[in-house]
Amino acid sequence: MVKILAFAGSGRKNSVNKKVVAVAAKGAEEAGAVVTIVNLEDYDLPIFNEDLEAEQGMPVAAQAFKELLINHDGFLISSPEYNSSYSSLFKNAIDWASRKSSDEAPMAAYRGKVAAIMAASPGALGGIRVLVTLRMLLENIGTMVLPSQKAVGGAFKLFDEQGNVTDEKTEKALKSLGKELAETLTKLKVKLS
Repeated sequence: MVKILAFAGSGRKNSVNKKVVAVAAKGAEEAGAVVTIVNLEDYDLPIFNEDLEAEQGMPVAAQAFKELLINHDGFLISSPEYNSSYSSLFKNAIDWASRKSSDEAPMAAYRGKVAAIMAASPGALGGIRVLVTLRMLLENIGTMVLPSQKAVGGAFKLFDEQGNVTDEKTEKALKSLGKELAETLTKLKVKLS
């Protein structure tokens, strides 16, 4: 059984990106994957700084997030778009988890993993510009990113007060993305075993 870690690059309580990734996670679960959803704001991380790392080592929260990444086969990631890129919250967590500790291989949290990416925003483009930079970042650190992706425009209008998606087309597309990731990871696991 494949294990997928799902998270959004947003710390907002009512983030549409958290809602979007949760819908994609349902699609992955329906395809047989075990999905763990986490909130990045639950990992209290200082801004990454090599001097701080040298003085104090890796923060406990950074190590916990890194271990989650290592212990999952793939990732479902939804990102808000800030000035055509991802949030500092997201980048900081990625940077901390990229640091080598003990005898592990470099980039152990990312190499050999597969990700499906998505974005959501109130605007018409749905955060599509962030997907270019997000894809580039993930592939540069060793994570294969599925060709399929989803940008959800007008996202504030697509969810009810309970966080449920109200647009059937959007729900289907997001679940399909989660399903595709689960199926791809399953095929890869079978070939490697």
